Parts: sequence; structure tokens; C-alpha cells
Amino acid sequence: MTTWKIERLGRKGDGVALTEDARALAALTLPGEVIEGEDIDGRIAAPRILSPSADRVRPACAHYRACGGCSLMHGSDAFVRDWKVGVVTEALRAQGLTAPVAGVHVSPPRSRRRAVLSARRTKKGVLLGFHARASDIIVDIADCHVLRPAIQDALPLLRQIVTAGASRAGELSLTVAETTSGLDVAVSGGKPLDPPLFEALAGLADRGDLARLSWGDQSITRRPPMVSFGRASVVPPPAAFLQATAEGEAALAGATRSIVGDAARVLDLFAGCGTFTLPLAERAEIHAVEGLAAPLQALQAAARKTPGLRRITTETRDLARRPLLADELEYDAIVIDPPRSGAEAQARQIALSQVSRLAWISCDPVTFARDARILAEKNWAITRLFIVDQFRWSPHVETVAEIRRS
Repeated sequence: MTTWKIERLGRKGDGVALTEDARALAALTLPGEVIEGEDIDGRIAAPRILSPSADRVRPACAHYRACGGCSLMHGSDAFVRDWKVGVVTEALRAQGLTAPVAGVHVSPPRSRRRAVLSARRTKKGVLLGFHARASDIIVDIADCHVLRPAIQDALPLLRQIVTAGASRAGELSLTVAETTSGLDVAVSGGKPLDPPLFEALAGLADRGDLARLSWGDQSITRRPPMVSFGRASVVPPPAAFLQATAEGEAALAGATRSIVGDAARVLDLFAGCGTFTLPLAERAEIHAVEGLAAPLQALQAAARKTPGLRRITTETRDLARRPLLADELEYDAIVIDPPRSGAEAQARQIALSQVSRLAWISCDPVTFARDARILAEKNWAITRLFIVDQFRWSPHVETVAEIRRS
């Protein structure tokens, strides 16, 4: 059995284990620990901790060692917080950039209001939960320390839905969101929705008091699922993107508002259903751009029903393929919240524009640092950086950056 020393954690939370002549990844380890284990294809599958870190804590979740939903529950809260700040600052440093950290938010346990669960029907019943680490095996969960109580309490109902509509051959994906009017559940990968299945699912939706149950592209709606963005109430499309926790959304929105300040005309890129558009419209005119039509329709419907908002205009546009050009960016401030792949093409146009104030929200430090470097080459600088951790105990981390012309 080989003895290894954990040098650091990689971006996905695995320990980087070293010997004098070898390197491998070891899950559930911490920097400075000495472990024992065998390297198989670059991974140490079952490391034995010989010398634990002072930052090691006992994981609260009974599913933790098997479940791949969380990967950092064995580290203290202070360690995980500092590690995530370091992930962001190191990604920037790799691009030759630095930024002052103005604030750090960590969402509390059991606060995840939106989650994507995997499910499979078996001979013995139903598996419902998250995939095991680096595996397509589903770990069945009974008690999850990240999910909101309303989602946790609905797990038995979700198992009944899987039993009713899953074939034995395929895997289902269930996007579950807690809204102010009840749970919104969108299922993909199930059997065709014939009349008997529709009747069975409608009965389950009624018994479970779901606001909406969507099966593929068809929905059984008892009442509209409502999500609040500022004063506005939005009915999002099925499986629409929402920030993972209400606390994390509040932190992102608060940082964005502080950056936008008193800007009178604001451009919101990758606007979605209006997470930032609708609160900002309480004091500024907004032009919201999004690649999908359905989220913008939900945004527009909410805006029409919300008194006191400033003028909101919308545009459906694929910003990866057709970014707004520099001469189209005549606004007092820009808010941009791109997907994990970032917004390289759009960053190049913003860099050439005359806008002076930018709030850049990101869920991937590496693509954010790449895009920030494009701006830095045209004399933009990050003046404030907010770190937001709403995916507690996972390697994911989000940022809001204030970027201004130097």
C-alpha cells in the first residue's frame, strides 16, 4: 500500500496526492493529510487517512461517503470558505489579475430551493437521489442536508411519481423547485404521457399538493408556481433556471444593485426570467437580453402585472453566436450573468464599448478570469469582488465583480 501526502485540493474538490515520483487524485481528503491507498488510473478510490488535518470534521450526512452531491463536508466551514475564495483569486492570478474581495456569502444548510435529482426504477423499488462520485450509479437518499424542508418532505411523493412513470430501462431527471405557491416539478426521461399515466400523475400532483408537475413538454398545473424577484412575481417555464438558494440570490442581487448604483439605463445580458431585471427596474430602465424566448415571456408577463416599475424592453438573442456589438452598448451600466462557459465574444465587445460600469456575475472562476482578462487588456479593472457560495459543500462557487475602466 502506497503512502501519499495531500498537497492541495483541485478545482473539483479532490485532493492532489503526491509521492516522490507519482501524482493522483484522492476524494474526501484535505491539504496536509497523509493517506494510504493505491493509484488506479490516476485516482485513489478509497484513501485511508493516516494523519488527519486540523480542518477535518465529521460529516453530518449519512449518505456522504457514497453520494456525489457533496464533496467537501469533511472540511470545516472556515476551511471551505477560504478554499472557495482561493479558487476564485487563483483563477484570476493565473490570468495576471488581482481583485479586492469585498464580501463572502455562504448559504446555510438545508437551503437549496432548486435541485436536479436522478431516479431509476428497479426490481426492488425506486432509487432517487444524486449520482455517486465519478459514477452513473444513483445513491438513494433519505435525508439530504442541502435540500429545503419542502423538497425533503416531498421525496416519498417523488418516488411515487417515478414508480408511475419510469420504465425499467431508463433514468429519469427531476428538476424540483420550491416556489411561493408550492413545488414545481419537471420530469424528463419518462414513459410517454398516455391518458392512464396522465390520470395517475394528476392524482399524485393533487395528493402531494404540487403547484405544477411537468412531464416532458406537457404540464399538469394546479396553480401557477410563483417566484418573487423584488416586487414582481414570476411564473417561470418548467425546469427554468433559478438561483439555487433564496439567500444566495439575495447576496447576488444586493451586490449587483450596489455596483449598478444610480444608473438610469441598464442592460441585462443573459437575463433569464428576470432575476436581476425586475428588481433593478424598480429604479432604472432595463433592456433585458436572453437566448430563449420562454423566460423572457415570463419576465414580460410579470412586469405587466407589477405596478411602479420603470420601462423594460426585451430581446431574444443568442449572445454566444451574436453578441451585442460595441455600438449597441450605449447604457449607463451593464449586468451580465453568462452560463458556465462564460461570454468571451460578448466580453470583447464590452471591452470596446463606452460603458464605464459593469456587474459581472459568474458561476465558473476559470471562464470568468478568461473574460476578465479580455477586459483588462482594454484598461478595465476589477474594483470589487463578491464571493457567493450557495452550493454548500460542493466545489461550485459564484462571484459578482464590479469592473470599471481604469
